[in-house]
Amino acid sequence: MVVNDKHTDSMQEGVFSIKSSVRKVFSIESIGIYIFLAILIVFFAFMSGAFLTFDNFIVILRQVSIIGICAFGETFVVIAGGIDLSVGSIVALSGVIAASLAKFLHVPILLAFMTGVAAGSACGYVNGTLATRARIPSIIVTLGTLTIIRGLAFIIVGGHTVFGMPVAYRILGRNYIGFIPIPVLIMLVIFTVFFIILNNLSFGRYVYAIGSNEEAAVISGVSVTKIKTVVFVLSGLMAGIGGAILSSRLDSGQAATAQGLELDVLTAVVLGGVSIAGGKGKLESVFVGVLIIGILANGMILLNIQHFYQLVIKGVVLLLAVGLDSMRKR
Repeated sequence: MVVNDKHTDSMQEGVFSIKSSVRKVFSIESIGIYIFLAILIVFFAFMSGAFLTFDNFIVILRQVSIIGICAFGETFVVIAGGIDLSVGSIVALSGVIAASLAKFLHVPILLAFMTGVAAGSACGYVNGTLATRARIPSIIVTLGTLTIIRGLAFIIVGGHTVFGMPVAYRILGRNYIGFIPIPVLIMLVIFTVFFIILNNLSFGRYVYAIGSNEEAAVISGVSVTKIKTVVFVLSGLMAGIGGAILSSRLDSGQAATAQGLELDVLTAVVLGGVSIAGGKGKLESVFVGVLIIGILANGMILLNIQHFYQLVIKGVVLLLAVGLDSMRKR
């Protein structure tokens, strides 16, 4: 009888463990974004015969690649309790720098792209330093640098667009490896690397710890200033990569590009369940949020919805995302 009781207890513990795991996976918070994605897909597939095709799926992935790359960097910042509103301006600045170097100074294209990306990282370092050492709230810091960096981009090109790029300049943004666009491959590689960092390395645990309770993280010996600066550098680095890709896709350097990109990025991050208050969020859910932004934009274009209506819908989605985040916290 004792043996049977132990066996029964063991079975009950196993069943309880399975139920807990299932409950965790299929909780409203986890599954809600996937349900929303499925509803969007079904709706646009019903409304447009051109939506549910392989070619259109590749188009969506290519369109969201820059948003995704920037969103993955933004995820680290938001989980750590900050916010970066300057990503759109950094994208423009990085693209302008790369295009100007390749066009006017005849710098090798790869080096020109790397310099643009380095400039993005430098902008992130400035954001991080001001937010941590000067103790200015990150939303104020990046709201200011959003304007400053955009102005620098216009100053570099004198308000003009850099045209007439070498043919090889287009490869990064327009070419394919097999049937997959290069920007999509870059996005997937970055997602994989960041997923490992956030979930398997001590750096990722520190980011969550800082966002959850910064004072407790300090007491635990975490170098909060260093970690928070690094996450802003990562965000700037991702925006720099996005700028290089966008400049290559446009085959030019344009200081006016990527205006409003920061809102798409932030919407994708919050839709993905990352708490604005910090300390909570999953990168894989952010990826789904990125897909939702891309599918929504693509579907509205296929349905010939006018641009100003699209802006209203995107704004509503952002408000809903923030509202759901507040409801989750309550």
